[in-house]
Order: sequence, then structure tokens, then C-alpha cells
Amino acid sequence: MTSDETEQTVSTEAVSQQLKKAREKHGLSVSQIADAQHLRATIIQAIENGDYGQIGSELFLKGYIRAYAKQVGLSGDAVIAELDRELEPARQQKAREREASPLVDIERRKNRKRRIGKLLMIIMAFVLVGAAVILFVVPKFTAGEAGASLSTTSTPGDQAVAANSAEEPTGSGVQPEPNTGVDVETPVLPDNAVDSTIEDRIPIVTLSTEPALAQPSVSEDAGPVSGNLEIAFSGDCWVQVRDATGHQLTSSLKRAGDTLDVSGETPLNVVIGAVDTVKTIRFQGEAVNLRDFPVENNRVEFTLTI
Repeated sequence: MTSDETEQTVSTEAVSQQLKKAREKHGLSVSQIADAQHLRATIIQAIENGDYGQIGSELFLKGYIRAYAKQVGLSGDAVIAELDRELEPARQQKAREREASPLVDIERRKNRKRRIGKLLMIIMAFVLVGAAVILFVVPKFTAGEAGASLSTTSTPGDQAVAANSAEEPTGSGVQPEPNTGVDVETPVLPDNAVDSTIEDRIPIVTLSTEPALAQPSVSEDAGPVSGNLEIAFSGDCWVQVRDATGHQLTSSLKRAGDTLDVSGETPLNVVIGAVDTVKTIRFQGEAVNLRDFPVENNRVEFTLTI
């Protein structure tokens, strides 16, 4: 049999059989593979049996299989590519089940209502701002323009005061009238007489002291909130953290004594592959009790939010 025929045979075999044959070829036992990866022997046995459902997360499954392939001398990339082809039918079936679920339709309706609600709030905010401008800003500018026009327009009272001032003698060259022997008293107006006459003729313009623009009380969605997660490990453990946008903050294998410190937009989705190796876990500086979340096969997946 040629080398091309051998490669074709290997490529058509299931990943589980490729790993098992490679392990037996190297004379290794299931326990030796499990001890090298710090996993339970049942996990390695499930991989060799093709029972991937016991692993749970596809991320951890790929990590275990890549390390397994490297340990028995196989190409990790080639094995993972073959694994993707094997898992594709299961992914499509899961997607169809998810689309058929009534919960998906309910969630879509909720999201649609949220978007409509946000749009209505924005429209209401613009309406309130426009109303405030019409009620407070426009009258203020109108009153200001009226006051400016009155200050630049002369009144008949002003003209009379100016004429009287021009007729008064201003120098010593003016000859006094001859005394005819008759005392004629010239009426003297009080100082505020002219002013009061002018004031009576000028309309009083009152300016509002209320704020020009009232800020409407419109509740708007707060911006994204960042959360901080700290984990200390006492043993080897796979860990993955994603933020609210789906961005992967970390996905790696931590050793004993390692710590993890990541921050991202909440809520944070956390997957821990070996719960018993977590020494401490804190979110926003507060301790998190992993017993509050369901643990399956020493693995836990949960969401943290503020």
C-alpha cells in the first residue's frame, strides 16, 4: 500500500479511532494519557469512544483532543480539522432545535420591544427639548429684542426735556429781564416729575428669571459597565471568559499557582473546566461562591453581571 493510500485511510477514520490507535502504537495506557493531561481517565475513555457529549463544551473538547494528539505524535491541526467535520452535523441539528424552540421566538419579541422602546424614548426626548425651547427660550429672546428697540427709540418726553435744556441760559452774557415791580413766581417741578412722566409713557418690560432651558427628565440607558474577574488556581484548569459583546478575554490552561485577572464589558460568561482547582474567585472585589452554580463533571459555566 502506498503512502498516499495510507494517508487517505487515516484521514477517513474517526478522530476517536485515530487517537486510540496512535496511543496503542506508542504502548500507552488510558491512565497514562489522563495523568499527563491532569484529567480523569473517564474523559479520555469518552474521547476514544466518540462520546463527546460527556465533555460538554466544544472548547474544552478541542483542547483535550489537541493535547492528546500531540502526546501520541499526531498533528493537532489535522486532527482538529477532522473533528470539526465530525461535529458539523451535530452543530446543524442543535441550530435547528434552537430555531424551533418557542423560547427563541419569545426572546426575539423581547429584543424587538426593547428596540422600539428605546426609539420611543429618543423621540420623546426630542419632543420635550423642542417644547422647552418654545416655552422658555423663544419668549426670552423676544423680550430681549423688544427691550433693545425701546432703548434706541426716543419718546416725546425725552424730546421735551431736551428742548427745555436748550432754552436754559448757560452763560453770563444773557441780560436779565428788567424788574417791573411785579413778582412773578415761576413754578418749579420736582426733580422726579419729568422722570415719572417719562416712565408713565414707557411700557414696562419684565424679563423672566426662570431658567432658559429646562432639562427634561428623560431616562436613558446607561453606557456599558466594565467588570473585573480574579481567579487563583491550585491545580491545572482550562478557563474561558467572554464579555457581553462575545469578545474572548481569555481561553487557556492555567497551572497550579497561576492567577487570572481580566476585565471586560458585563455580563461576563465564564467557563471553568476543573472546579476543584479553583482556589479563590472574586468579581468586582467580592468573593463568588461556585456552589451557587450547577457543576457537571467538575465543570461549571455561569454568567457574572453587576
